Amino acid sequence: MAHVITASCCNDAVCAQVCPVDCIHPTPDERAYWTAEMLYIDPAVCIDCEACIEVCPVAAIYRDRELPADLTTFAAMNAAYFEQAVE
Repeated sequence: MAHVITASCCNDAVCAQVCPVDCIHPTPDERAYWTAEMLYIDPAVCIDCEACIEVCPVAAIYRDRELPADLTTFAAMNAAYFEQAVE
């Protein structure tokens, strides 16, 4: 299982700071952070620890299996961010 960041992300990066496996990007030390509209979780790396859910100030992070129907497209958006970064 993985977590998914959705549109209500406020981009404060507190979630990235608590992630034990560094699967949330871009982080404030990456150039892309300063122009990113939101952050993304790498589903291949996420260990489902819930640390990010607990600290998100705007409740923008969900377990992928618990995404509300109107937010399901964000699962693909999170994965696509990391697929593009690899190419």
